[in-house]
Parts: sequence; structure tokens; C-alpha cells
Amino acid sequence: MRVVLVSAGLSVPSSTRLLGDRLAAAVVRRAAGDGAGGTDVIDRTDVAEGADGAASGSGSGSRNVEVQVVELRELAVEIAHHFTNGFPGPSLAAALRAVTEADALIVVTPVFSASYSGLFKSFFDVMEKDALAGTPVLIGATGGSARHSLVLEHAMRPLFAYLRAVVVPTAVYAASEDWGADGLAERIERAAGELAGLLGGAGARRRTPAVSPAGAAVEDVVPFAERLAALRR
Repeated sequence: MRVVLVSAGLSVPSSTRLLGDRLAAAVVRRAAGDGAGGTDVIDRTDVAEGADGAASGSGSGSRNVEVQVVELRELAVEIAHHFTNGFPGPSLAAALRAVTEADALIVVTPVFSASYSGLFKSFFDVMEKDALAGTPVLIGATGGSARHSLVLEHAMRPLFAYLRAVVVPTAVYAASEDWGADGLAERIERAAGELAGLLGGAGARRRTPAVSPAGAAVEDVVPFAERLAALRR
């Protein structure tokens, strides 16, 4: 199983990337059948740099999980170029391929102006419309105040619902005061458990191309002008 972490953090180090790393570590633990807490250190592939390695977790009766990372900060220029010329650069193409072929996604963004960042949205704007259909997704966000936590429900969840992804019930928001405080670790473990549970059937749920079965009748497309003319009669 392959999980791709998409991080829209802009700084180095980034609290957004830190939240993503903790979510990914928890998913690996849960998929391996180890529900214990802790902060496992996992080496990860940076997809934008074109590496091929990945972290994995395993255990008795467990599912092996590889984790790859897409750092959108490193793809900002290629994303902008894609909007103007319609073609992804090599790093962006590799990232898009990794995301669309993943068995599950962990997506995290900082909150800007009460919503996800423009860089985060732009990455998913250049993706094919049905590329994430049926893909399990865990959403997370970071911000300076707990007052922005509803961004998960009024912005991020609707975005991935529109993309027809399967978003886990628990979303994780981390404000500045949440780091080291009670509650964040529990939310991370609960969300990770939900995503790990979906991973068990990810292959069966993954997207089915929206094409007509062989031999099925396909309705002819009537030009809009003809439909309008019919209404005027």
C-alpha cells in the first residue's frame, strides 16, 4: 500500500509538514497493527526530487505501507507554468503521478485568509477531474489560532468531496497552542486509524473509469443551439 503525503507548508521547518509527518507515522503504525502512541521516525521519499525509496511499516498480520512526500513549496514554479502553458514540468508530473496512483492521501495545508493556501488549491486544480475518485483522504491544517479550525469543514472537505475522494470522518487541525497540549495526539491517532481502516479495501474502491460498457447505447449529444431552437417552436 502506498500513502502519499501532500504538504503545502512554505517554511523550513514547517508546522504543516510536522503535522503531516505525525499523521503519516500514525497511519503506518495503525496499518501495521500497532495502536501504541509515540513519535516514530520514518524516512520518506520526496517525490518532487524524483527519489524512488519510501518508508514502510509492517507487523504480524499487518499491511505494509509506503509513505511518499510531495512538498508543494518545491513545485510552485512548475504549477504556475502549468497554468500558462498547459504542460507539467518533470517534477510536477512525477508528483501528480504519485498522487493519482496512491492508495490513500494525507493532505495538509496552512490556513491563509480563512481557507486553504493558494498553492494547495492550485496543485489540485491542475489535476485531472476524476483522478482522485474513490481515493481515501485524510485532511489536516495548521494555523495560528483555533478560530480557523472550521477551514477543514467549510473549505477542505467540500473540495475533496467535489473531487469524489473518500474523506475520513476525523479531520485534524493544529493551532500554535495545540503543539505539546492534550488532545492533538488523540485526534491524530483517531484520524490515522480511520485512514488505515480504509486502506484495507482501497484497491477495490479505487476509481473506475466513467466509460460505457461495451455494446451499451450511448446517447447522442445534441448541440445546445438545436435544443434552444426546439424550445422556441
